[in-house]
Amino acid sequence: MILTVRSDSDPSPPRVPRLSPTSFEGCKHEPVTAALDALVKLLDLEPIEHNIYRGSQPEGELQRVFGGQVAAQALMAAGRTVAHGTVHSLHSYFLRPGNPALPILYTVDRIRDGRSFTTRRVVAVQQGEAIFNLAASFHDEEPGLEHQFPMPDVPPPEELPTLAERLSAWRSDLAGSRQHPPAVDQRFIGNLPWQNESEPLEPFQRLWIRADGHLPDDPLLHACVATYASDLSLFDTIVRPHALHWDAPHFMAASLDHCMWFHRPFRSDEWLLYDMDSPVAAGARGLARGFFFDRSGRLVASMIQEGLIRALDR
Repeated sequence: MILTVRSDSDPSPPRVPRLSPTSFEGCKHEPVTAALDALVKLLDLEPIEHNIYRGSQPEGELQRVFGGQVAAQALMAAGRTVAHGTVHSLHSYFLRPGNPALPILYTVDRIRDGRSFTTRRVVAVQQGEAIFNLAASFHDEEPGLEHQFPMPDVPPPEELPTLAERLSAWRSDLAGSRQHPPAVDQRFIGNLPWQNESEPLEPFQRLWIRADGHLPDDPLLHACVATYASDLSLFDTIVRPHALHWDAPHFMAASLDHCMWFHRPFRSDEWLLYDMDSPVAAGARGLARGFFFDRSGRLVASMIQEGLIRALDR
């Protein structure tokens, strides 16, 4: 496997300054869609007590809270208590389905405040029960050795149709139903994950993603938006080889955990290539990996998710 190696003398993007740890209010951004504005507000948690935040819910008729939403809100809660450093990793578990009709409380445990590393634990609670927990670590930026996998050779996003255009060409009745969340522009390379519902596909998929508009210059917000977007397609990679789709009556699917590592500064409102694969499925569980590359070919974030893929009695 080919690796690319960089030295400490190679130029790197400038570090993006942190904004206020309490709110995005007053931060200027120019959303292309109202949905992106709604997403920014969704991530702007309400502080209600020391180390306790309340997260709102988006409007809609979802059966349960979107996993990327609760993960992003939990990361935001953790980051709001950190004085220095940027997030470099998160490890999380989905414990119970979230009720989209109720707000979510996020309690933050300030486990450790070190000189270069800071650790936080967050528990998301609804009606007195934990629905999600997250551990996140923050690191002060410092120079070091660098290497990475090379970025795949793919068509640029400008040459690919939007998700809405792909759905309209495939099944017009789905054109509006699978655009959740429209705050994230998705440009799939190859088959849509739900397109071949009768033929097995290879356990790989790639797409370009970005926030559909301009975001404030806050690295925590960009990490949270990337966390939100990372949960949109990763699980689909697991079921591609099995000719299954989410609406199948004999199939139960749910995310069990979600882990991410943030390697370099990046912006979520600029195109990121999302390269995914699923190495294995066994014991009613499947594993998927993902990598975010920016337009220059830098590997900026990696993620792994395990999901439940349970066959039900017909």
